[in-house]
Amino acid sequence: MPSLFASYLRVYEPLTAFDRDRQSFWRRYVDEGRAVAPLEGPVRQRTAVIEALGAGWTRLPDLPDEAYVLETDDTLLVCPWNLRIRVAEAALSARDGVPSVLADAFVPPVLAGQAKVVVEDWRSGARVLEHGVPRVHEQIATWGVPLRWFVLFDPQERHLVTEPERRALRYRTEISKARRRSSRALSVLRKSVGEAPITEAVEEAARWLEEFHPRSVVELDYGGLVQLLPDDTLAADDSTELVAAGLAGLSRGEAEDASAAYDKLVARWRAVQLLERCN
Repeated sequence: MPSLFASYLRVYEPLTAFDRDRQSFWRRYVDEGRAVAPLEGPVRQRTAVIEALGAGWTRLPDLPDEAYVLETDDTLLVCPWNLRIRVAEAALSARDGVPSVLADAFVPPVLAGQAKVVVEDWRSGARVLEHGVPRVHEQIATWGVPLRWFVLFDPQERHLVTEPERRALRYRTEISKARRRSSRALSVLRKSVGEAPITEAVEEAARWLEEFHPRSVVELDYGGLVQLLPDDTLAADDSTELVAAGLAGLSRGEAEDASAAYDKLVARWRAVQLLERCN
């Protein structure tokens, strides 16, 4: 099955971020060799959701507890999929702004009611003792990488693999560094452009990072986008450098330099987004 043309921003938390039952579950999960590799995960996620929904969308699906895992010499970090929450939120979002006749056809009221309960319970923390703190550990963007994600990383944190069947481009960093970078970016943006959409987007990413354990790891994964780009394009990709250059230009009051970096970055990713129309 082909890769999904999407990128991913993930947070891996140490086991200490979870309650005792969840810690035991994730230890067994890893010991049994059940952890899913990022190259396989997106297709597995899509398949699990489609198979679990069943005909008519009359109930929220029963989805397996799965996760991506990072193992270091002394730490095990977990990025749970939380598919049930994602499906519930998607069901509610699908009804927004849609005439009731169409909304009921795609997401029946009985399913919408179940979805609302799941989302509200999870956000309120009502199921903390059973499932751990209510967090969604993975954000997904199709046909591109949101520019705000690049704010969180340094060019030296990039890892590129161009071997067939293993092609990947990822950034990984400590969450403390990602938080500092987003904070600095917000300060620059607020002083230079005010409450613009880009400022709000970076602020949203910064708030999301605050939900997680201070010893977490943040990962930007180009995912299936690497299948759209040749090796030389991936090797030459300097999106993080362009974001840094743009912010530096703004901080110095050099609007032309900042604008040049931004325009180059937008043009690069617009070219990728336009491939969706050719697909």
